[in-house]
Amino acid sequence: LVSESQERMSLAVSPDKVDEFMALSKKMRVESTVLGEFNDSGAFQLVFNDETVGWLPLEFLHDGNPPMQIPARWEQPVHDEPQFACPQELTGEVETLMGRLNICSKESIVRRYDHEVQGGSVIKPFVGVNNDGPSDSAVVRPILESMEGVVTANGICPRYSDIDTYWMTASAFDEAVRNAVATGGSLSHMAGLDNFCWCDPVESEKTPDGRYKMAQLVRSCRALYDFCVAYKIPLVSGKDSMKNDYHIGGTKISIPPTLLFSVVGKVDDVRNCVTMDAKRAGDLVYVLGMTRAELGGSEYWAGKGFIGNDVPKVRPDETVPRYLKVETAIKAGLIASCHDCSDGGLAVALAETAFSGGFGIEADLSKAPMEGVARDDELLFSESAGRFVVTVRSENAAAFAKALEGTDLAKVGVVTENCELTICGFGGREVVRGSLERLKAAWQAPLANI
Repeated sequence: LVSESQERMSLAVSPDKVDEFMALSKKMRVESTVLGEFNDSGAFQLVFNDETVGWLPLEFLHDGNPPMQIPARWEQPVHDEPQFACPQELTGEVETLMGRLNICSKESIVRRYDHEVQGGSVIKPFVGVNNDGPSDSAVVRPILESMEGVVTANGICPRYSDIDTYWMTASAFDEAVRNAVATGGSLSHMAGLDNFCWCDPVESEKTPDGRYKMAQLVRSCRALYDFCVAYKIPLVSGKDSMKNDYHIGGTKISIPPTLLFSVVGKVDDVRNCVTMDAKRAGDLVYVLGMTRAELGGSEYWAGKGFIGNDVPKVRPDETVPRYLKVETAIKAGLIASCHDCSDGGLAVALAETAFSGGFGIEADLSKAPMEGVARDDELLFSESAGRFVVTVRSENAAAFAKALEGTDLAKVGVVTENCELTICGFGGREVVRGSLERLKAAWQAPLANI
């Protein structure tokens, strides 16, 4: 009764179809056995050798054990705001960011796993001129006789939990959706999966701060509900791991409350998919989406020992219309490359777009849509949600602008033949001039030999 042998499944078959089903099973050389039937007894009954060995009333199954009442209390944490002057030259800051563990290349790990799916992989985890640029999502064509595809993407940003798990969850949700849209996924045919990796949220002697941790969980669940409704994306599966704490001696180590959000969606025609690498010199570079002074929980501030308080906030009234317009533009063939902007901000997204394609980029980010941004490092490294770095062929520029009309959009630069990333900040002053070789080396080095 409790054997856990593999390669088995249970199926429900209509009584008038049993003979047909058994005949089909025999034809397919699949062993099938009729084990029981549904009835109106109101109980789950198990019989072995004509003796009842299990009897579970469904009323008890559903209502016999009162649900736990777990106390929760939310208190908004307040962290010290960073107090330092903006560096005048930010090339070194970009190189440092490229090597941070949440940003750097994971190729040495990913290559250990199979990512060629029966010859149907359309977009793999790594893309670009040398197949080593960070793809936003993966696309496969499961039925080779069809051009329809399936896109899979993820979002995760645990640092934001230091400020508010509501916005951590919202940002992970939005990042996964944005990654899928960036390669050609359809917002109208997408489903989500939530994967909770959490510390113990139940108040006890070992977890005296359980009420706060439970409140963090409640806020995360509220965000899931709010954004699933706002984006009209159903949750079809998920997983939770709620006791990720380690005790050694008198020290307790708990992981940060983390939600990995994944999406799976449909691509109507994989021939329309795009990747994140710059494609040709002369293409125009655009920033889509509003940059705000939202560096709370950012990689930039973390590298300097700060957390901050202004965590990125997701605004569905801005993001959903934008994603629909990007989807339309990709289907129309108006976008040459599309890369989501997340960890490390616009500077990191521009660097990845450039070195993945083997082309340089000259960009003036003072032209980018922004709100409340006062410093060059805020402009380059803010992790505001809902943004893309896009390249467009010059002959498609007018049609692209029309397709994205009504959303925050700005042409900020051009793809170049030289292998440099050049970024200007406020006043058109050059703040970054870095070789792609150095930026890529900084990005690949940390995990290259593990």
